[in-house]
Amino acid sequence: MFESPPFWMWILGFLLVLGPLVTLHEFGHYLVGRLFGVKADAFSVGFGKEIAGFTDRRGTRWKLSALPLGGYVQFAGDMNPASQPSAEWLSLPEEERNRTFQSKPLWQRALIVAAGPLTNFLIAIAILGSFNLLYGKLVTPPVVEVVAEGSAAAEAGIEPGDRILSINGREMQSFEDLARWVSLYPGEPVTVRLERDGETRSLPAVLGTVHEQDRFGNEFKIGQLGIGSSQREVAAVGPVEALGLGVTQTGETVRAMVTGIWQIVTGRRSVEELGGPIKIAKFSGEQLSLGWRNFVGFAALISINLAFINLLPIPALDGGHLAFYAAEAVRRKPASARSQEWAFKTGIAFVLALMLFVTINDIVSLPIFGS
Repeated sequence: MFESPPFWMWILGFLLVLGPLVTLHEFGHYLVGRLFGVKADAFSVGFGKEIAGFTDRRGTRWKLSALPLGGYVQFAGDMNPASQPSAEWLSLPEEERNRTFQSKPLWQRALIVAAGPLTNFLIAIAILGSFNLLYGKLVTPPVVEVVAEGSAAAEAGIEPGDRILSINGREMQSFEDLARWVSLYPGEPVTVRLERDGETRSLPAVLGTVHEQDRFGNEFKIGQLGIGSSQREVAAVGPVEALGLGVTQTGETVRAMVTGIWQIVTGRRSVEELGGPIKIAKFSGEQLSLGWRNFVGFAALISINLAFINLLPIPALDGGHLAFYAAEAVRRKPASARSQEWAFKTGIAFVLALMLFVTINDIVSLPIFGS
């Protein structure tokens, strides 16, 4: 029988994860915009009708809005979806126009846009780095102690005592590296390079596929080589190494996301593995029920997801704006306002269609539908 947290915990977990992360994402835009002298007309925590707020001496309206699902920053002069100069913008007094987003050089606009996703990456790095500093890191040499009978490793001829050097050319520093990498490629053919009795050998193998369930009944398909080791040690790390590990772990998570998306596109994974807001709410509640450490770790994962998704070159997302800026840098002139407007509308349509798809996917996967 699977345990399931109450529905109210789904809602609370969702708000506690997504609300602060989206707000901090927008605050990243705000800080860099302010650094370059761009005035912010409004900064809202939440969406919809204003509940409370105040206007600071710079003219920014700070407000708390009715729907606590993140927030937004509205820069002065940002009068259309493509953030292009308009007749209204051109009519502004020069001093006021110089404080608008459109008046800034290309590189400053690009940095303001990139600041949101970068903030989410920094949040994840800070969380993971803190965990490394508090709890240390696992140090398990990639030396095989056990080979499971009938496993991919057994069929490939891997033996106890072998030291795994690399898989498909990717160097393995520890058993943890090996497990993370292998889990991403269920059923994939690989080449295992190992050291045995002082000699280096390369063995072909086909990774096994394992379907696992957590305590809440969530299913995961992972790759497995079928080897084990009991030499697990936890080593203390200093602040610099902890931060470096946080950067590495964030990079590994991004790589896992890219790999997973590519496997879905190429048909090696089911589209059912895509998740939307309902699944995020479900997982948020589950992790919240397990305690603060699990929940904060999950928040780091969602922060990386937000950064990654926002950097995709889709118009209407930060990555779409950055793609237009890159094109502008190459062409030495911006794309026409009309083309950007159409691209923005297409991007919005794509994002809405994707949200509808993943939401239906989430609903169908709920236990009440027998999934």
